[in-house]
Amino acid sequence: MSALAQLSNSIPGSHAPTLAIVGATLIDGTGAPPVADSAVVVHNGSIMASGPRAKVKIPKDATLIDAKGKFLLPGFWDMHAHFEQVEWGPIYLAAGVTTVRDCGNEFEFITAVRDAIAQSRGLGPRLLLAGIVDGAGPVALGMARVDTPDQARSWVDRYHAAHFQQMKIYSSVKLDELKIVADEAHRLGMTVTGHVPEGLNGFQAIAAGQDQINHIQYIADMMHPPFPEDMSRVERRKAIANLDLDSPDAHKALEYLKDHHTVVDPTLALFELFTATTARTPASFELGVEKIAPELAQPLTDVEPPSERSELFDKVFSKDIAIVGALHRAGVPIVAGTDQAVPGHSLHREIELYVRAGFTPMEAIQAATIVPARVMGLEKESGTVEKGKRADLVLLTADPLVDIHNTRKVEYVISNGTMYHTAELWQSVGFKP
Repeated sequence: MSALAQLSNSIPGSHAPTLAIVGATLIDGTGAPPVADSAVVVHNGSIMASGPRAKVKIPKDATLIDAKGKFLLPGFWDMHAHFEQVEWGPIYLAAGVTTVRDCGNEFEFITAVRDAIAQSRGLGPRLLLAGIVDGAGPVALGMARVDTPDQARSWVDRYHAAHFQQMKIYSSVKLDELKIVADEAHRLGMTVTGHVPEGLNGFQAIAAGQDQINHIQYIADMMHPPFPEDMSRVERRKAIANLDLDSPDAHKALEYLKDHHTVVDPTLALFELFTATTARTPASFELGVEKIAPELAQPLTDVEPPSERSELFDKVFSKDIAIVGALHRAGVPIVAGTDQAVPGHSLHREIELYVRAGFTPMEAIQAATIVPARVMGLEKESGTVEKGKRADLVLLTADPLVDIHNTRKVEYVISNGTMYHTAELWQSVGFKP
């Protein structure tokens, strides 16, 4: 917490009570056409007005930001993060990420970071929290066990009392306890996200009350007939690589997900890293690898030569992208999340992959803005650039609707009304700007 406070003090940002960002092309996130030569007025952390410059009254005391030639968007959301170091705060902001959903962390650490940021004692995006629980088992994670009904209710109550928005199901939770976690969470106004636990399928998890599913592989499993219990992991991957998305099983899964309003965060950017080899290095598809702090580089750059295993990963990943496209066409909500692949940068890779899956650039941007806001029940205060909403904004130097890769070109970020130059944020934690 001391280090977080020091970062905050070293980069205070611009705290002008009133900002007027003028001249940019406004892409407000609603899906409306871009507004050339726009004006957006921010006062005390809220958007006072936005629209064509000629129609927006700019207060005399406003600090003017000349944004001619630039593109103004709502701040991005990363809907699958694990905020493991205080340095993550400046990293997310530098990438234009102004809201992060943490999908499982150490209770005392993440609540302390969240509160420090909310009280302007720490530098970082707004944090929304999912409280992780697991059951006993060989792959059990963390300390929050829900092996009995009393444990399940107790942990939901504890997370709710600490103002967590969601519960996060991990891989060893049993079906009966999953139901109890979901029932208690829903009673308290929380939602439930997470993995599909071992021994269950997505249909069972959703029927038990799980509202959202993390990671695309669980959706792929739903689209395939039940696997034999003794089937090896390699054989399962081969089966998924050859999955027919026009099959009755695939259509059944899509209809079930849509009918139950299930939200999916695919974390494609994470799985793409598994396809990297010495012939196709991580930096060849994720430029952020070349900009990260040296302390983080080795796990991302130490890859193996091409092999039969990597070829299989390629095939499975191509199918994963196709599944995300099928989900999108079916109307299943998709929210962009990274699971901390390349901190900050991978949010942009995630939405680039959505365009590859068939999203328009606007739809991909909305998967990291208004769709997450709706999913978290915050669409009235965030997710678009509109009057009365929280002043979370990014200023790009190139048009993302022409080329989705331009979302990476974040020059300034405004978080709750405070404006930061992103190069300074990157450099503060050892990244190249």
